[in-house]
Amino acid sequence: MKLWYSPASPFARKVRVCAIELGLAARIELVQTTVVPSKPNEDLARENPLIKIPALTIDDGSVLYDSRVICEYLDALAGGGKLFPAAGAARWQALRRQALGDGITDAGILRRYELAQRPEALHWPEWLAGQLAKMNHGLDAAEREAGGWGEAFDIGHIALACALGWIDFRFPDSGWRATRPRLGAWFMRVAQRASLAQTMPHA
Repeated sequence: MKLWYSPASPFARKVRVCAIELGLAARIELVQTTVVPSKPNEDLARENPLIKIPALTIDDGSVLYDSRVICEYLDALAGGGKLFPAAGAARWQALRRQALGDGITDAGILRRYELAQRPEALHWPEWLAGQLAKMNHGLDAAEREAGGWGEAFDIGHIALACALGWIDFRFPDSGWRATRPRLGAWFMRVAQRASLAQTMPHA
């Protein structure tokens, strides 16, 4: 298998974390790829028509894209039910947590693009404030739950850990821990897992 990724991408990190947790990392070739919204990557476009990472070329030559699809594929490849609970309330809660983590990340990326890609004179303050509000509401929701997560580490926890790691990477002065002690303590603990320690984001 071949994974198109960037070491700075939180969604690609999510896939890499899943691969390590599932014991599949050695089966995946990593292809480092640059993606800039204003300059489409033609090589990637041949693999993923959406020109986004991550994208995973699987053994039959077809390509899967979107981290949610790729992560669930890897879970099935490892036997199923390991990071994605198979059924019932546990499954829906894990998927909801994944949506929460991905949503925080989506808002953060939109904010990052506005700040880093658009000329400063064209920055839209209301847009920036709106995306920050989404991030903060999402983090507050995670804070309310974090005390009950215990030792569990499913796809929802992975998505949230990758979101928090990306915020630390791109917005190191955000101060998100100041009012979210339970979430901060949880993240400090899970960040020691090999899957997260080995995939720290970098430019």
